[in-house]
Amino acid sequence: MSKIMIVDDDGHIRELAHALLKRRGFEICEAIDGSDALKKMIENPDLVIVDVMMPKMDGFELCRRLREDYENLPILMLTAKDGLQDKVEGFEIGADDYLTKPFASDELIARVKALLRRYKIEASNMAQIGNVVIDRNGYTIIVNGVKEDIPMKEFELLFKLASFPPGRTFARDVLIEDIWGIDFDGNERTLDVHINRLRERFSQKRYHFKITTIRGLGYRLDAIT
Repeated sequence: MSKIMIVDDDGHIRELAHALLKRRGFEICEAIDGSDALKKMIENPDLVIVDVMMPKMDGFELCRRLREDYENLPILMLTAKDGLQDKVEGFEIGADDYLTKPFASDELIARVKALLRRYKIEASNMAQIGNVVIDRNGYTIIVNGVKEDIPMKEFELLFKLASFPPGRTFARDVLIEDIWGIDFDGNERTLDVHINRLRERFSQKRYHFKITTIRGLGYRLDAIT
């Protein structure tokens, strides 16, 4: 059971988030501001939900402090502000995601689950889609217990697509930068070629997933049941 820390000076927000998350099986601890949250980190939360506007220590400062000592702790910033600059600042200091109040209960739960899943994958270096396990420790593909090797760029591309929940769309430029680097001097055709090779290598019927083209944007990985 994952433990979630809710850091907000608004008791009503803490109560609401507490009830929503506990109903989904999470263990909850609470803090009323950034200073209080730092003291309660001894409870070892698996994820922290942080409000931006708080007395004594705001969410930005708390995020900075947490990142100094907890590099792999998922942080979801929760705020009434929806300005672009606030989001940029939050991401620059280490926040993983940003949710604006008032929030829908389903969206809160979805974002919490996605962050926990992403960090679990990063910590283990393993992802799964369909009946394929992608092991980044040994750079191998495992299908029904049998290991298979594929070219490195195809492996990295598949791991990237599978590291997020199925249905997440990745822009073409994001995939190119993450897989080939910001200084890549080729063209988008390189990405298309590698996507087509993955499609040929992993048939939908056998491996239970497909790579879908999102016209004008990029690609997404879909599980097939």
